[in-house]
Amino acid sequence: MLKKTAYFGLFFTIAMALGSIILSLFIFDNPRLETASLYHAGMDVLGAFVCAVLFYGSMWQLEHSTRSFSLLVVLVSASFALNELMWFTAGTPEFCTLYFWCCVLSKWINLAMIYCFYLYVSGTLYFTGKLAKWANRAFPVLLVVSMLIVLSNAVYPVSFFVDGNGAYGKGSLPWLEDLFLIIASLVATILIFRCASPRRQKWAAMSFILIPIIEFAASGGAFAYAAQYGAVLLSLILMYCILFQDRSKRLAATQTELTMATRIQESMLPSIFPAFPDRPEFDVYASMDPAKEVGGDFYDFFLVDPDHLGLVMADVSGKGVPAALFMMASKIILQSCAMLGQSPAEILTKTNQAICSNNQEGMFVTVWVGILELSTGKLTAANAGHEYPILKEPEGSFAVYKDKHGLVIGGMDGMKYKQYEIQLEPGSKLFLYTDGVPEATNAAGEMFGMERTAAALNRLPDVAPQEILKTVRAAVDDFVQEAEQFDDITMLCLEYKGNCNQSAN
Repeated sequence: MLKKTAYFGLFFTIAMALGSIILSLFIFDNPRLETASLYHAGMDVLGAFVCAVLFYGSMWQLEHSTRSFSLLVVLVSASFALNELMWFTAGTPEFCTLYFWCCVLSKWINLAMIYCFYLYVSGTLYFTGKLAKWANRAFPVLLVVSMLIVLSNAVYPVSFFVDGNGAYGKGSLPWLEDLFLIIASLVATILIFRCASPRRQKWAAMSFILIPIIEFAASGGAFAYAAQYGAVLLSLILMYCILFQDRSKRLAATQTELTMATRIQESMLPSIFPAFPDRPEFDVYASMDPAKEVGGDFYDFFLVDPDHLGLVMADVSGKGVPAALFMMASKIILQSCAMLGQSPAEILTKTNQAICSNNQEGMFVTVWVGILELSTGKLTAANAGHEYPILKEPEGSFAVYKDKHGLVIGGMDGMKYKQYEIQLEPGSKLFLYTDGVPEATNAAGEMFGMERTAAALNRLPDVAPQEILKTVRAAVDDFVQEAEQFDDITMLCLEYKGNCNQSAN
């Protein structure tokens, strides 16, 4: 969706530039227009093309406050094209109505530009405090009121009028339509100098206010001159060179840190397969595809001792770096408890106690943990609010095993968890997963669901665990197609092959 918006904005700015050229041709051929009009027409065409280039440079970072900057560029490009139309229709009786509505639209764009400017600098310079909170709530209201004041000139000339000859004139209260511009500029100025951003960033932001004021004073307060929008464009270029690029550097540094975090997280999960090539009793394979650079899901498998294999599948609440940090802490605690020889119920109880003792953020994690006795195939497991495991008997098909759930880890201190046993026979398979599989959503808002999950597992139920996971992931991808992945997708498949020594005897 963001990509489509970016290309639409680029198409719009280019269309405004081409429209300015077409309108300028009419202006050049019109003998009634003076040389000054031709000069302003040329400025408008140049400015519109600069806006298209500037938008192209910013479109690849259309996110968060950066979108406000890109919208600013779009509005300025529209101002240049609209200014061309105003030069063509001004002073012409037959176009007086069109000229009036061009003036209304131009003033609306001016109001929208100052609001987008505030949104951009507040997100880039990180405005805080009561004044910023007030502005965030009041500015949208003041913007709408100011737009209505401009629109009211169609009924009564409050701030401006266009007479029958197509001449522009000021109304009885011309300052009223500029009230929002004045208040927003003053508040933005105060917040800019209050913030903790570097001085060069502050002055780059202030250029959006200072340069147009200087131009406005130099032109004697004239309305709809190309130099006004050129002054705004000049400040945008300055902000792009300083604020936008400084933000890009910060984002690049953050991306580097996230890449390192991803590598650290990946290193904590078993990722070398086959995991235990010298153990013929079982085969195991797992994968995790985070929705962001780092995720909150995790899996684990490890030998507690030569005859017991520990299995863990978990899903931390939330996304991103906080979930990843919580995930790593939970994984370490779970494995430490398991390596002490504790039962699955004891592992969950001890882990919940450790998590709840210092869980200031109120996060939680769903966990399925199992201990498989390799010599007998006895699987002892416990579930703390996690998805149901899916089992396959040697000669059967994959089916959901509805085990008993306890409360999520971190949900309440003092919880006691219960465990259960499953007897695995040679050829049995166990599929563990997080909710990112059944809750994978396509563009129509439809979820993949448990039925499709089971059907994907049963397409090739007798292949190795690695191939089973590939089949399920391919089915999820075919279902979701181009829709964005909103949750981590983590899966683990275990095949129990039995005690080979007993089989030989």
